[in-house]
Amino acid sequence: MRRPYNVALLDERGLVDIPARSAPNASFFTRLRGRLKPELLQLKPYEKSWTGYLYLAPGLLIYVIFIFIPILNTFRLSFYDWTGFTEPVFNGIENYIELFNNEDFWGALRNNFFFVIFFTIIPILIGLFITSLLTRTKIRGLTFYRVGLFIPQVMSTVAVGIIWRWMLNPRAGPINVFLRGIGLDELARPWLGDFTWAPYAVGGIGAWVGYGFTMVLFIAGIQSINTELYDVARVFGANPLQEFWYVTLPGLRRQIVVAFVIRFIAALRVFDLVYVTTSGGPGGITRVVSFDLWQQAFQVNRAGYAASMAVMLTLIILLVSFITLRIQARYNYDE
Repeated sequence: MRRPYNVALLDERGLVDIPARSAPNASFFTRLRGRLKPELLQLKPYEKSWTGYLYLAPGLLIYVIFIFIPILNTFRLSFYDWTGFTEPVFNGIENYIELFNNEDFWGALRNNFFFVIFFTIIPILIGLFITSLLTRTKIRGLTFYRVGLFIPQVMSTVAVGIIWRWMLNPRAGPINVFLRGIGLDELARPWLGDFTWAPYAVGGIGAWVGYGFTMVLFIAGIQSINTELYDVARVFGANPLQEFWYVTLPGLRRQIVVAFVIRFIAALRVFDLVYVTTSGGPGGITRVVSFDLWQQAFQVNRAGYAASMAVMLTLIILLVSFITLRIQARYNYDE
């Protein structure tokens, strides 16, 4: 008769015994005995080890030096009148008072929220649509389609802006050349120089860049949905649209929230795409807060005022992200 194992005891040889009731395959544990190092087994449960903190230290140090300290320094400089070259002069909340009374700042912020539609909402909708197409049935070469559709997301935004600036060129751009070639000359226009169409053109480029991320996120999330839910829906006569609305969409709720927060942040901090395509024009119609911040800091030499703009933009991003995550948490709690 095999003797019962005694839990958590080391014998004189430094071997560990495992209780029989927790070892459904006793022969496996028998072979395992003697193969573990005693010094690894002698750590008591819940005993703290500093090894994990040592692994975290390099990354934490980099974060503190290059992110946390600059954030604190930016917040400090927002209370100073500083050109970036002279000695900073403390002026209290004067920068914030000027910022709140500056119509250019609020106009740029309105443009940022306009771009939220193109940088956030539209990529999420396109990502959901493409995900439903690619995962509805088995498609040969699915990985190829995923990679191809994801390419805009991994491209440099500056390169994307240069490519689209050439494509939307009023004279030699392929889009206008195509429109003139099929007899639609009245539709050809200077897309990035038109007061009406420039915001939509920049926003469309942002949507084209962002949908790849949402698509990959949703494809990963849809694989965690229990396929039996779709079978049950089909048994009850659900059509593909009803399956998407009542099964897929609720199953991707967390991924949608993550996509919304990340793309919302991208919409509020957009700079390089606007700088490369329109430089805030025409007539400031595509100016955004980050572009104004750059001008104040590096062209007007008002680094302290630019720091106050950065603080305000950061607070807005944190506030909207916090509200979104709280709503998501409350929704999960109610369930």
